[in-house]
Amino acid sequence: MRIVKRAATAAALVFLGAGVATVTAQSNNNSSETYRQLNLFGDVFERVRAEYVEQTTDEQLIEAAINGMLTSLDPHSSYLNRKSFQDMQVQTRGEFGGLGIEVTMENGLIKVVSPIDDTPAFRAGLQPGDLIVQLNGEAVMGLSLNEAVEKMRGPVGSDIKVTVRRGEAGEPFEVTLTRAVIKVQSVRYRTEGDIGYVRVTSFNEQTQQGLEKAITSIQQQLGDKLKGFVLDLRNNPGGLLDQAVSVSDTFLDKGEIVSTRGRKAEEGTRYNAKPGDMIKGLPMVVLINGGSASASEIVAGALQDHKRAIVLGTQTFGKGSVQTIIPLPGHGAMRLTTARYYTPSGRSIQALGVTPDIEVHPAKVEETDQGLIRRRESDLRGALSNPDAANRAPKPATTKPNQPAPGPGASNAPAPNAPAPSTPAPANGNAAPAATPPAGEGGEAAANGQQPPFDYQLARALDLLRGVALFQARNTH
Repeated sequence: MRIVKRAATAAALVFLGAGVATVTAQSNNNSSETYRQLNLFGDVFERVRAEYVEQTTDEQLIEAAINGMLTSLDPHSSYLNRKSFQDMQVQTRGEFGGLGIEVTMENGLIKVVSPIDDTPAFRAGLQPGDLIVQLNGEAVMGLSLNEAVEKMRGPVGSDIKVTVRRGEAGEPFEVTLTRAVIKVQSVRYRTEGDIGYVRVTSFNEQTQQGLEKAITSIQQQLGDKLKGFVLDLRNNPGGLLDQAVSVSDTFLDKGEIVSTRGRKAEEGTRYNAKPGDMIKGLPMVVLINGGSASASEIVAGALQDHKRAIVLGTQTFGKGSVQTIIPLPGHGAMRLTTARYYTPSGRSIQALGVTPDIEVHPAKVEETDQGLIRRRESDLRGALSNPDAANRAPKPATTKPNQPAPGPGASNAPAPNAPAPSTPAPANGNAAPAATPPAGEGGEAAANGQQPPFDYQLARALDLLRGVALFQARNTH
């Protein structure tokens, strides 16, 4: 759950040099206080190294001190040792090892932001908002976020027991996960009748390429019958800033996409759209929920502010900050929050999120048969016949319930010794989008040929797009 702004080594050195210059430019009084505090750190370091009950290395103490300094700033700044930095680089490339789960720290516990589709965490039923309280029977309280993440990593094929608490009154339950190589297919797509459906699960280096492939494939499948697109960003925890800008630019013909503002006015950056809308102005609906964060919020906010799409769903997570990855030669890197980002209208979504244009919560939908309750004109004795009836038979409904999704009040906690649910829900209790295993690279249809579970939010989006298309068609005649 982060926006990552990659920094080249040279740029990082410039940044660090600026920091040194700032220190040397301070008054003598401030410099004296700084050196006094550094002496304090040295005293504590020496005392811990000499008297702590167990032997520690200087490297462990220094890394812990650096990480403590960074994590005290905000939840998203941290120190990455050499291994963690390499893991992060692999992750942004779209392939990494682990459980397939985005996490953050909350009150000393590990909080699930979002499981990644088709990963061990997703298949085990972990949900946004779940709290991980133990790893292999060891309490996570007292661990840093990086330490907890490191414990969740391990050799592919090895198991880890995760103890999870769901909800304030929920009893903790244990889930055994098998670590796997996580290959993130960040874009999945299919057609829903005459509507193109595109789901973006994360923003890595493959996202823009996958999005273009998805749109092209849908356009080729539907041709002139294509009435619009649904862009599903639910439970998307974010990723690379440049990919969020690129995805937004795919649907915008001009104007600002996002701006970033750092501590100094001259550090601000604006990103603007280039001419060319890949879907040529077709109507769009963007789906969001409480699991949509960071880069997802940039895309939703840009399309909303430009009135390019209708944003439908529930309030997003509200992460409006940019982290710059600054390599530290010979050691690793630091992830430092360097700016806030703003939507084209100047909104900061930090701690607020993106408010949908149309708020739609997941719901359980059931068909009711009213045939025995209501009678129609044609049922009346002696009713006049319609000579044109054969050519005007009622059309079937465009959206029909298939498998109802659990309602907002339904309990999703697995029963003891029962299989865990396969579809997670976001932190606010909303049902997640249907997870359709891909058939081939595009994921156009379920691998077993079955339809995905009924998704009320998606059904509302499809009906909305069909209504817009019908209105536009009538106005052109």
